[in-house]
Amino acid sequence: MSANTKQAPLWTKSFFMLIFANWFVFMGFQMLIPTFPPYIQSLGASSLEIGLVTTLFSVGAVFARPFIGYLLSFNKRRPMVLLGVATLLVLTILYPVTQIIFIFLLFRLVHGLAWGWTSTSNGTAAVDLVPNSRIGEGMGYYGLSVTLSLAIAPSLGIYVYQQFNFNWVIVISTLLCVTSFILMSRVRFQTPEAIKQTERKDVHFSYFGSLIEKRSWYPALITLLTTFAYGSIVTYIVIFAQERGLEHIFLFYLFNATFASVSRPFSGKWFDRHGPKAMVSVCAIFAFAALWVLSFATSDIYIIIAGILFGIGYGSMLPSLQAWILSKTTTERRGVANGMYFSCIDGGIGLSAIVFGFISTFVSYGALFQIASFCFVAVSLLTVLAKSDNKQGQKPNHTKKVAANE
Repeated sequence: MSANTKQAPLWTKSFFMLIFANWFVFMGFQMLIPTFPPYIQSLGASSLEIGLVTTLFSVGAVFARPFIGYLLSFNKRRPMVLLGVATLLVLTILYPVTQIIFIFLLFRLVHGLAWGWTSTSNGTAAVDLVPNSRIGEGMGYYGLSVTLSLAIAPSLGIYVYQQFNFNWVIVISTLLCVTSFILMSRVRFQTPEAIKQTERKDVHFSYFGSLIEKRSWYPALITLLTTFAYGSIVTYIVIFAQERGLEHIFLFYLFNATFASVSRPFSGKWFDRHGPKAMVSVCAIFAFAALWVLSFATSDIYIIIAGILFGIGYGSMLPSLQAWILSKTTTERRGVANGMYFSCIDGGIGLSAIVFGFISTFVSYGALFQIASFCFVAVSLLTVLAKSDNKQGQKPNHTKKVAANE
């Protein structure tokens, strides 16, 4: 690898705008998630129907991604990204008119399809803007937009819903999506030359082949385990706080976001220099410790420590796993690999809600976090046992990336 390649610029104007645009669209999406259950409950939904709010969305997202990966193998990035964001915007605006539970649940399924489209297209467009020699660092910064939205948006959505109403949540989410669309329209996307020279008739579609990138299956499995453990927090941390009488559970999200942000530049560079094994295995240990500290929380200091540990661990691990998955595939299969990565996230969290929901009937929520923590032990062990890669995995990804501005 030449010195010029190592010094390839990362912070282009387009990459900067893409990160912020992605942050806005994720914020708009994530702030809706915790408000949907109480909203549909107010419409008279049963416990089963409330559960379907998450399940149908996950089904839609996972189902859509193989098709999106296939389309990304021969389509330019700009129309794919803009169509996805525009669809999310329209769906968000229409949510308040869904006063019938069946229609609302149908919207959740369609929303999942649209989210599968958007998250896969955005991530693929991002990796196309990142120099191959800096993929770990670049995707780390891109992943930061996701991490920060996960840390901030749910609390914001809950606050707006409690202080005002569901319609105001929709208004703010809509404004965030509009901002994202405007920024995305200003990005000078780059489509790899190999993609531009590929026509639809040249690509054979196989649903299974577009669902799974065989070269990247091992880090994808680790991603599934990682998000399965994280699902216990997403689903039960607020209920856990009520059980323990913890009034400032938002501190977990605040310190998680802060330390994920601080550690991200260092973790991305570490990945590029040393590969994924040490990075992911060490981060898994931090996340394991975070869940145990959280499980014993009786005051704010426990919450803060847990947030710091989880921010360093999970906050650095997830983008490293994405970079690992992408580095093991070829340019033509990046859309499929990226779709598989996000499907593992949605699938892990969705499956976690079902499994831990069953377990929670037998144990306390603190014990639930302790049980979930052993997923991170498995993550660390599987990472250590992984076959050694040559720095970033696949030789094709070290070749010079030829792309044209759209």
